[in-house]
Amino acid sequence: MSTKRKKIDTERIEKAVQEILLAVGEDINREGLLQTPQRVARMYTELLGGMNENPELHAKSIFTENYSEIVLLRDIPFYSVCEHHMMPFIGSAHIAYIPSGTILGVSKLARIVDCFARRLQIQERLTCQIADFLMEKINPEGVSVVLEASHSCMTIRGIKKAGSVMVTSALRGVFMDDPKSRSEVLSLMHKK
Repeated sequence: MSTKRKKIDTERIEKAVQEILLAVGEDINREGLLQTPQRVARMYTELLGGMNENPELHAKSIFTENYSEIVLLRDIPFYSVCEHHMMPFIGSAHIAYIPSGTILGVSKLARIVDCFARRLQIQERLTCQIADFLMEKINPEGVSVVLEASHSCMTIRGIKKAGSVMVTSALRGVFMDDPKSRSEVLSLMHKK
């Protein structure tokens, strides 16, 4: 989990963007494109900033608490970049866990989502990374993660199905083993 990655090389991104502009027949000296390579490099540095972020930094706000019911944070906005087309997918994460003596600071759940989302990703992997990380770091009775996202690689190109939403889930511990707990958490996640 805590593997050290290389720093994002903005100079190489700028050169690559120039090549793409030339390849599509653009004039890289046109006024509107003069700063485009730098803008794109800054954009990728922001969108993929989680690649150099250690999610363990967000697992330090753990508190001892005798609470044994569902803790749920719903509708956490996130964005990620699909590794297949390098286009964004945007959605909401819903995270629940049942503590076993410790709880995690609520804002840390959102920070953990961001840390894993701000990488080249696929939604299925992202869902499991969040669930597995929480199981390992806070040792709860169970974790449930549901992600709902719209993928621009499917909505504005290719099949062009605007409005489609992909839903993925990762259930661990009691949410996987106990149908009653699974049913309860999934119904809470979808109440509005």
